[in-house]
Amino acid sequence: MLQSKLPDVGTTIFTRMSALAQAHQALNLSQGFPDFPPPHALRAALARHAMEGHNQYAPMAGLPALREAIAVQLGRHRGVHCDPETEITVVPGATEAIYCAITACVRRGDEVILLDPCYDSYRPAVILAEGTPVHVPMKAPAFAPDWERIEQAISARTRLLVINSPHNPTGAVMSREDLLQLERLVTRHGLLVISDEVYEYLLYDGRRHHSALQFAGLRERCFAVFSFGKTFGVTGWKTGYCVAPAALTAELRKVHQFVCFVAVTPVQQALADFMTGEPDYPLALAASYQRKRDLFCAALAGSRFSLQPSAGSYFQLLDYTAISASDDTVLCEQWTREAGVASIPVSVFYQQPPPQRLLRFCFAKQDEQLLRAAERLCRI
Repeated sequence: MLQSKLPDVGTTIFTRMSALAQAHQALNLSQGFPDFPPPHALRAALARHAMEGHNQYAPMAGLPALREAIAVQLGRHRGVHCDPETEITVVPGATEAIYCAITACVRRGDEVILLDPCYDSYRPAVILAEGTPVHVPMKAPAFAPDWERIEQAISARTRLLVINSPHNPTGAVMSREDLLQLERLVTRHGLLVISDEVYEYLLYDGRRHHSALQFAGLRERCFAVFSFGKTFGVTGWKTGYCVAPAALTAELRKVHQFVCFVAVTPVQQALADFMTGEPDYPLALAASYQRKRDLFCAALAGSRFSLQPSAGSYFQLLDYTAISASDDTVLCEQWTREAGVASIPVSVFYQQPPPQRLLRFCFAKQDEQLLRAAERLCRI
């Protein structure tokens, strides 16, 4: 009989809630994907390259044209200069990059610090690498890193620390001072970092994204992970990239080549074309998504939920304390069936959930869907 390596892991909450939404014909604000079309030029480029015959394996590290386009974008938007040959790897999704980075770095008994609430793929990857996840809660309600508790959690066995900003599920954004604190901490203790930055362009109310790549002490010890799916609204294309120093990139690629080997060729061709033709397209995203966030929040003004507008990502937390004392995992299923709106319970992102009552809603949806969802939520 096979003994599971992940005995406590089942089907992800995203799959379960999307299936429940479909079964009950509920508005699906649970899983994080846009329900509006991506740029026409990007889709046309994919079709063109597929029809022109670009359908065989790309180089393992990614098409040179796409890695060059990534390097140009990093220099243009972040002031970061990378060698596309030795420091940029195109991967079939950010989750694969995170898995490969953890697998490359973590050995049996190594500890990895995760900041709760944290995205659900981090912990299983650490366990599969025979490492030990060490969960440190962030400070609610702002969900800021608790640097004192983080440093207290560091031991002689600590190998790696994982950060995520803009943050899923809370929408919190790390400040420049947070990144400076992280830089001092990991330099002092000799730690590696995975910086999950897949929502890098989705920051609101004038906030700026601070990439780990922009800090010298982090740059030399960091795997920074990004997502074309999130930036260009093509989550089903499952394509992202990882930026790391040459030595770390070499180790990442050793694992990557035996996990998925390559990302999809015509997708890479299309992305390279679009990034070259419209290099500043991502800079317009924040205003567009902020308008959706504001529309959704304003439409909830008459509800019994309380909220603080999301600082980043395309997720909005709603506090239902004034409505019910029930567990969030119970309520999100109940309200999917009865109210017709699917969400995600925030407690599933914790090892030990605190006493809070929060649900996560995705506002990367058409305006009509957001208004219909808000109308239904106002009836609760």
